Amino acid sequence: MSDGTRAVFSALDNAKTQLYHFKAIVIAGMGFFTDAYDLFCITAVTKLIGRLYYFDPAKGAPGKLPVNINNAITGVASCGTLAGQLFFGWLGDKLGRKKVYGITLVTMVGCALASGLSFGSTATSVIGSLCFFRFWLGFGIGGDYPLSPVIMSEYAIQKTRGAFIAAVFAMQGVGILFAGAILFGG
Repeated sequence: MSDGTRAVFSALDNAKTQLYHFKAIVIAGMGFFTDAYDLFCITAVTKLIGRLYYFDPAKGAPGKLPVNINNAITGVASCGTLAGQLFFGWLGDKLGRKKVYGITLVTMVGCALASGLSFGSTATSVIGSLCFFRFWLGFGIGGDYPLSPVIMSEYAIQKTRGAFIAAVFAMQGVGILFAGAILFGG
């Protein structure tokens, strides 16, 4: 590394905390917030799907998803997350992290909306389309996992880097709490 490059990095690391640092925390943190919300709100959805599509009038009790279908709906996003981490981590190094971060966010928003609008005329078709969109939602979430903290660390100054990255990761807990609040409040 040349002396000029070291001087630039030293100046960046010793700069004062500014408004754009907090903007970066909010942007990267909202990625983790939506990741957690999207992954954990599904428990309420699976209960509703069970009541709608697996109601047995003979029993008179609310319907319940079979265990294997419940596991497929909740677990398919995790499979997408693994694939997304590997793909978007690699793509971020090739095309630039900020550009690819935008792609992951668009993927997450589109697939979250599509999951909510899953279609079909039978229980099997609705669950199939939901699983399809949740896989791709997980794929986008997987892209957010490696990119958000790296982008935050690139924007953070040396003195506050750990705290800023912790703030980004803390938004995941807030997303989980929000999903739980929606579940119990609704």
